[in-house]
Amino acid sequence: MSAELFLELGTEEIPAGFIPRALEDMENLLRQELAHARVSHGAVRTFATPRRLAISIADVARVQHRQELELTGPPARIAYDAQGQPTKAAIGFARTNGVDVAELKIVQTEKGEYLGLSKVIEGGNTTDHLPEILTRVINKISFKKSMRWKDMDVRFARPMHWIVALYGGAVVPVTYGDLHSGCRSRGHRFMAPEEFSVSGVDEYIDKAQQHHVIVDIAVRRQVIEEQLAALAEQLGGRINPDDDLLQEVTFLVESPQALAGNIAADFLQLPPELLITSMREHQRYFTLIDEQGKLLPHFITVANTHAVDPAVVVAGNQRVLKARLADAMFFWREDQKVMLESRLEALKKVVYQAQLGTSFEKVERFSQLAIGLAELFAAETLELTRRAAWLAKCDLETAMVYEFPELQGVMGREYALLEGEDPRVATAIYEHYLPTQAGGVLPSDDVGAFVSIADKIDTICGCFSVGLIPTGTADPYALRRNAIGVLSIILDRGYPLSIPDLVARSVALLDGKRQRPAQEVVTDVITFIRLRLVNQLAQQYPADVVDAVLSASFEAPIDALARIKALTTLKQRAGFDLLSVAFKRVGNMVKQRTDSRVDSHLLIDASEKELYRQVQLVEKEVSVAVQKRDYVSALEAVAQLRKPVDAFFDDVMVMVEDAPIRNNRLALLTAISALFSKIADFNRLS
Repeated sequence: MSAELFLELGTEEIPAGFIPRALEDMENLLRQELAHARVSHGAVRTFATPRRLAISIADVARVQHRQELELTGPPARIAYDAQGQPTKAAIGFARTNGVDVAELKIVQTEKGEYLGLSKVIEGGNTTDHLPEILTRVINKISFKKSMRWKDMDVRFARPMHWIVALYGGAVVPVTYGDLHSGCRSRGHRFMAPEEFSVSGVDEYIDKAQQHHVIVDIAVRRQVIEEQLAALAEQLGGRINPDDDLLQEVTFLVESPQALAGNIAADFLQLPPELLITSMREHQRYFTLIDEQGKLLPHFITVANTHAVDPAVVVAGNQRVLKARLADAMFFWREDQKVMLESRLEALKKVVYQAQLGTSFEKVERFSQLAIGLAELFAAETLELTRRAAWLAKCDLETAMVYEFPELQGVMGREYALLEGEDPRVATAIYEHYLPTQAGGVLPSDDVGAFVSIADKIDTICGCFSVGLIPTGTADPYALRRNAIGVLSIILDRGYPLSIPDLVARSVALLDGKRQRPAQEVVTDVITFIRLRLVNQLAQQYPADVVDAVLSASFEAPIDALARIKALTTLKQRAGFDLLSVAFKRVGNMVKQRTDSRVDSHLLIDASEKELYRQVQLVEKEVSVAVQKRDYVSALEAVAQLRKPVDAFFDDVMVMVEDAPIRNNRLALLTAISALFSKIADFNRLS
C-alpha cells in the first residue's frame, strides 16, 4: 500500500536566484528523511513560482520497512565472568537494545569472539513520522539570505503565508511559526487571489492553472519561449539567446505575458553590449537580433499579469527604458572626454586588495608577466602586448563601468577603438577577462591571451602569497576559475609554457607584498594548478591515465596533454595490460634504485644481457621521439621491452647477496624505469 505525499510552501515573492537551490534542497532533504525513516517511495516532482515551492512524491509506502539487524557488543571475554555469568557489560548491551540477556549470543568476528544480537525492528505507520519529517525539511531548506517575520523564531527566504501538506489526500499536521498546514492553496496574487482546495498533485496543477498560476516550471518556461519567438517573428527578428535571463524570468512570473516595445533610434549608437546589459540587468528585457546578429530597435518584456490594455504597459516600460538609456548615453559621452591612459593615475588610489596594494601596482606586475610571455611565444606582438596590459584596467575608472561593472573590458575596448588604438590592443583589453566561466569563450589573439594569463596568474600567486587560499567551497577571489582559465588558454593556444617558471616569476614580482616564504608559495600554487588540470582533463580522458601522467611530471600543460593522449591511445591496444604489469614490476623494484650505470661485464644471465641490449636500442628511439613530443612513438618503443622484461623477471633473481651484481641489476631496471617514468607512473593505472 502506498500514497502520494504533497507539500507546498506559500510565501511572499522569493528572489528568482534562490529558487533552484531551494527546490534541490527540498528534494534531497525529503529523500534523505524518507530513507532514514525506512520509507520507500516512487518518482519525485518539484514545482515553483515566485510565491510557492512545492514537491510531490509518488507511491510513498504507508508502512516502514521491517529491519533486521545484526548487532555486535562487547568482547565475549568481558561479557561473562569466570562462572559464565553475564557481567555489567553484557547486561548493559541487552538493556540498550531492549532484549533479555538470554537472547544474546557469542559471534566470531575478525577481531575474535564478541557478544552478538539478532534484532528485528518492525515497521511503523508512515503517517506517524511525516509531521516531524516535513517540519525538519522546512527548517533545513537553505537560502543565501533568510528573513524573520513578526516576533516568531522561524526563518525563511520570505515570510510564509500558507502550507499545504497532504498524504493520500489527508492533511499532515505541520506547524511552522504561527502557520498550520491544511489543504488550501492560493491563486495568482492579482488575477485570482482566492483560495482553492487541493487533494493531490494533479488537482493542484489543474486548479492552479484555473487560478492563473502555471506551477510546472518546464511548462511555464515553454510558454515564455513560445511567446518570445512569436513576438520576435512579428518584429522581423529573433530573440538574442540568453538562457540565464530566460531562467530568471521563468522564476519571476506565475502567469507570463510577453509584450514588445521599441528602443528610440538615438540610443542605437551606443555599443550593443551596453544596450543589452542595461536592458537585461535593470529591466529583465529580452533583446532582438536580425539574421546577421545585429541588434534590432525592439525589446520584449514578460509581465506577470495579463494587461487589459497592453499598450499602456508597453508605454510605461518604454519610458523607464528611455530614462535608463539616457543615463547610459550621458556616461558614454562624458567618459570619452578623458583618455583611457590618463586614467592610470587614478588606479594608484584604488585598492585592489588591502595586502596586495593598488590596482596600479597589479597592472605593473602583470604587465611584466605579459611582456615576458610575448617575448617567449610571439615577439612580434611585444609592443602590442605592452600597450594592452597597460590599458587593461583603465576602464575601471570610467563612469560607465562604475554604473555597470559587468561591462569592464567591453567599455575599455570601445573607448580604445574610439581613441584610435590598434584593434588588437582594443580586443585584448576585452579578451583579457576571458574566459569568464569554465568552458567559456577564450581569447582569440595572442595579445589578449598573454595579458589574460598574466593577470590571472598574478591574482592566484598574490592571494596565495598573503594566505588567501581557497578552502572547501569558499573561493572569494575565484582562484579556481582563474587557474582553469590559465590552463584553458595555454591548451587552446598550444603554448609550451612551463607553469613552475611562470609561477616562480610571478611570486618574485610580489616581493614586498608576500607574507609567506617564496618557495612555499610557489609549491602550493603549482600543486593548486596541477589539481585543476587533473580535474579538467579527467572529464575528457580516463581518470587513471590523467593521474598517472601528471603524477610522473607536471610542468608544461601542453606536454602533459600530449602524454595523456599517447597513453590513452596505447591503453586501448591489445596486450596493454601485460605491458602495464611488467612496468609496474619494474617500478616497484626500483624503489631501491641506484644511480650507478650498468656495467656490461657484470651481466651474467642471458636474459639480463638481452634486456640490456634491447634497452640500449630503445633508449635512442625514445630520446628522438620525446624531443619531437611524439609520445605515442616513445611509448611504442618502450613497449618493445615487455617480453625481455618478463623473461628477465622469470630467469633472474635481482636481490642476490652479491652486492655488485645486485646493484648492477637494479641499475638496469632503473634505466628502464627512466624510459617511461617521465611519461607516466604506471603504478597509478587501473
